[in-house]
Amino acid sequence: MSSPLADRIRPNSLDDVVGQRHILAPDKPLRRIIESGHIPNMIFYGPSGVGKTTVARIIAESSDMSLHKLNGTTASISDIKEIIAGTDTFEGLGGILLYLDEIQYLNKKQQQSLLEYIENGRITLIASTTENPYFYVYNAIISRSTVFEFKPVEPSEVRPAIERAFQILANERGLKLRLEGGVIDHIALGCGGDVRKSLNTVELCALSADSDGEHLTVKLETAKALTQRSNMKYDRDGDQHYDILSALQKSIRGSDENAAIHYAARLIEAGDIISLSRRLLVIACEDVGLAYPQAISVVKSCVDAAMQLGLPEARIPLAEAVILLATSPKSNSAYEAMDSALADVRAGKATDFPRNLQNKHFDGEGAAQTGQNYLYPHTFPNHWVEQQYMPDNLLGTVYYNYGENKTEQAAKLYWEKIKKK
Repeated sequence: MSSPLADRIRPNSLDDVVGQRHILAPDKPLRRIIESGHIPNMIFYGPSGVGKTTVARIIAESSDMSLHKLNGTTASISDIKEIIAGTDTFEGLGGILLYLDEIQYLNKKQQQSLLEYIENGRITLIASTTENPYFYVYNAIISRSTVFEFKPVEPSEVRPAIERAFQILANERGLKLRLEGGVIDHIALGCGGDVRKSLNTVELCALSADSDGEHLTVKLETAKALTQRSNMKYDRDGDQHYDILSALQKSIRGSDENAAIHYAARLIEAGDIISLSRRLLVIACEDVGLAYPQAISVVKSCVDAAMQLGLPEARIPLAEAVILLATSPKSNSAYEAMDSALADVRAGKATDFPRNLQNKHFDGEGAAQTGQNYLYPHTFPNHWVEQQYMPDNLLGTVYYNYGENKTEQAAKLYWEKIKKK
């Protein structure tokens, strides 16, 4: 049984690696480190299929070190101990390079078992992770390693690899290649920056292609069917989940309704209308706020309708909520006011209450001060009367500053007139 195409045509040199020019181009940091011959402990961080394993293998082959591979999803302490034992054998004379894929799945004890050996140089560690290493990798490992971020590969960089892969498969079968217009571009765009996924799609397309004994013909319809939703970069428990939600909120906050709809569509396509709905409710309060206070009611109605309808119809009220929020005036005055007040409370400034605000109570005979002396605003003109509301230690503190929008400025003018400020 032959190995997958992605493994058969894996690059053998740094120049052949698809993408990652920001760290692998001549004179870029990782390239210079590899060419120096002195390989430090490193962590490769980035999505799947962008060259992390390939680069680690090239590093091992260009050095005198013996390469060992472990995967964090299956590795055990005994596996790690077996590699450590090899440092005292003939195999370990040139040093041992341990490529540890998906290191985030190792627990703290497993990661700690490597510390002594990577610190004294008997093992050189290259770890890879699809999650943010600063959240998922033990700090002591991080402090002894250099982190390099691998990025999704641009479609323009994937395209030559797809063309080459199709040609190799046609040659292997002794056939001439015929690609319908748009096949390569569709796969390049649909792989979501994952080179391995694009090559797997090429292999599937070739297996499903029409053949007349002379030509291998790949149709665009076939490529579309096999690419499917492979461009979806989403993991409900991983960085992609929070990145999409962050991008959505920042796009709405920046009043870019088109970008906001794009990120909402990615969540809807992934079937995650719950996360989208919760974030829209937050945005209505945090970013639109008092500039359009009715927004929370409208968004809540849209969310309730979406939950009742379910997909695919849920996309319609959710789209209305996204566009409403993105095109609404913005104010975070309430958000900032509450955070400022919370900071004072947490700093221990929540002292006693002004006497006039306390619940009615019995003063007792001989009390120095008697009576609550609360003034009931509704009995005064314009339903307002000046009296102390803040605790003594916070008198004069201002938490809320009126936003520069029509709604809040109208309220400001109203109260300035009433309070004659």
